[in-house]
Amino acid sequence: MGITGCGRGTMKEPVTVTIWHVYGGQAESPLNDMIAQFNETVGKEENIQVQVGSVTNTNTIHESVLSSAFDDPGAEELPDMFVSYPKTVLAMPDDSVLVDYRDYFSEEELDRFIPAFLTEGQINDRQLILPVAKSTEVMFVNKTAFDRYAKDSGASLSDLETWEGVFRLAEDYTKWTDEQTPDIEGDGKPFFVHDYHFNYFQVGVESLGESFFTKDGTGLAFGPAFERVWEPYADAALQGGIWLQGGYATEPLRTGDAIVSVASSASVLYYSDTVTYADNTTEKVDIISMPCPVFEDGEKLVMQRGAGICTVKSTPEREKACMTFLKWLTDAQRNVEFVTQLGYMPVTQESFETYLPDAVARLQNPMYQSLYQAFQQTQEQYTFYTAPQYDAYLDLETRFEEQVRQKLQIARRSLLKSPEQPREELIRATLESFKRDYQP
Repeated sequence: MGITGCGRGTMKEPVTVTIWHVYGGQAESPLNDMIAQFNETVGKEENIQVQVGSVTNTNTIHESVLSSAFDDPGAEELPDMFVSYPKTVLAMPDDSVLVDYRDYFSEEELDRFIPAFLTEGQINDRQLILPVAKSTEVMFVNKTAFDRYAKDSGASLSDLETWEGVFRLAEDYTKWTDEQTPDIEGDGKPFFVHDYHFNYFQVGVESLGESFFTKDGTGLAFGPAFERVWEPYADAALQGGIWLQGGYATEPLRTGDAIVSVASSASVLYYSDTVTYADNTTEKVDIISMPCPVFEDGEKLVMQRGAGICTVKSTPEREKACMTFLKWLTDAQRNVEFVTQLGYMPVTQESFETYLPDAVARLQNPMYQSLYQAFQQTQEQYTFYTAPQYDAYLDLETRFEEQVRQKLQIARRSLLKSPEQPREELIRATLESFKRDYQP
């Protein structure tokens, strides 16, 4: 009895670690389900329990992490793990509070990850962010509407593989939709909407072999490649082929105000197979995905998106518990199981090559099947672009998005008012006005 009592008295309490994440809602979350599975299996075996402290969005976590890091009044203590973009780590007062994953993952283990995904999380020569689910930019197409247009115009989905093709169709589609209602003048619809104008220009310029940013990262270079990327985009916008209003790209596709978009692949959650038009009529449509367009003579470059997970330094036991969970979550087969519930990409080469094809074949939703086929093409054929870690990056992006829409809208109105003016001159003048007003 004495020995039994002694044995019970020395049993260790589970090592409990907390996490703030963004994958799903508080009530329904694929990551919460995975955590429950971990706790009941490996966690139980190794005396580890992962506890979810918050499920929210990246902006809220960004603010909460910084509030905790700066010891703001009323701020919560940092969790053991939190989802983060590089911008969050760069804004922290001291990133030495974060674990360097190289201290816990062997070179062999890190080599299993897709290199570009790891690179994004390397800050100050330390691996501070571990990828667990990644997204990129893909093209979403309302194929039902596109096929109607293609039947009359001879357009093909292959035209959407290049930016030159996209903008050529954008101009033509606006004229075609205007012609469908000859009794109503000037009601042509936009063809294309981009969720991130800044990314289109940034990746486009870099794909043409030129730097988008100045050497010190405080501004934009505005070199010849920028003009090359600007001209077809601005021309299509001036003729009404590009959606220039605010909001997300999902909205004009849901209302039929555009039929092609480029957006984060993770936004598949918000695309609908039903279009509701302005007159309240609805139509069932097929939404398909394609890899992001590229310039005809440019590199196949595409923006990588999606946050990773940071681990906060604590005790050896808690840090090791976090690593046990993260290695379990990024296991090649399990990671595919996790990400395909969310519309994300897995993070290791083995996941893509060995387990993703079978997982895609089992998907029931055609929209998700198409998305993952586009993922596979992208991973095989493209290089993932990692945005630079400049202090001014967020400010440059915000100002760019506001200015470029505003300038192109003004130019569009000018052309409608005076259609006789040469478009080439207006495109050039708009670019010069944009560059002048964009400078700080």
